Amino acid sequence: MLIKVSEMRDMEVISLHDGRRLGPIMDIEMDLDEGRILALILPEEPAGGFSSLFRSARELWIPYEQIYRIGEDVILVDITGEILTPVPEQMREREEDKADEEDE
Repeated sequence: MLIKVSEMRDMEVISLHDGRRLGPIMDIEMDLDEGRILALILPEEPAGGFSSLFRSARELWIPYEQIYRIGEDVILVDITGEILTPVPEQMREREEDKADEEDE
């Protein structure tokens, strides 16, 4: 199955464990050197309604490894608990870990 990124942005992301709707995809983090998706980025709260006018800058990051299945209409993710927003420090650590793995 082939899918465009623009089509993925229209899909609802749903937790496999509790059926919770996490919202639509706001952005996708990609590694262009390797040509792969690293994470799905969702707004903190599902878009829509009055609260979306005052949406905070926080984002939910779902690593690619936690994507269970991408269907025609929804994306199922295998997560439990809270999804943390990586702060710049965590992103640097993740990049350093990746560089260390490549050096080995």
